[in-house]
Amino acid sequence: MIKDNFAEKAAEWDSSEKTEMTKKFVTEMLLQISLKPQWKAIEIGAGTGLVGLQIAPLVQTVVYEDTSAAMLEVLKRKLQKNNNAEILHGEIFDYKNQDIDFIFSFMAFHHIPDIEKTLAHLMTITKPDGFIVISDLMIEDGSFHRFEPIPHKGFDIHILSHQFKDAGFEVLSAHSYNTITRESAPGIFTDYEQFILVAKKK
Repeated sequence: MIKDNFAEKAAEWDSSEKTEMTKKFVTEMLLQISLKPQWKAIEIGAGTGLVGLQIAPLVQTVVYEDTSAAMLEVLKRKLQKNNNAEILHGEIFDYKNQDIDFIFSFMAFHHIPDIEKTLAHLMTITKPDGFIVISDLMIEDGSFHRFEPIPHKGFDIHILSHQFKDAGFEVLSAHSYNTITRESAPGIFTDYEQFILVAKKK
């Protein structure tokens, strides 16, 4: 059974800060690629759907993947009038169909232990010329998740780009696009950079 690390956070997840961050991500994403109404998309770490629900009107189907049942329960309540959604409670490896046109993920990759293994799987489920767009933290000192052990304290986008290329993706762009300021310790505020990476299956 998958441990639900977000069970206690789900009900209050949709803060104004997170909503604003996801809007910035989607805006930046749509400057990079044009989504097609016939596409099938999958979101890695969909959470409560803050990103995916913005994408849903622009594509045919969105598969919302997350390991947290509590987060997906919040999402399901939002999806009552949305008929182009599929829910996947589990890991991205549980999705086996090779029919995805577009993969997207926001602030979830730093929770993934094995990036290379994940990218190899994403190659298998993505159709030729399919796109992947992710946003996450640039390298940070660990204070962003200071109370939680996580696999990655942000990413070096040059190293991550090489990992995408080694997996068989063509990296179209990778750059910083947003800054988050939050309290990293009592009375201390730190800036954290977010990046966006856009890649295409060759």
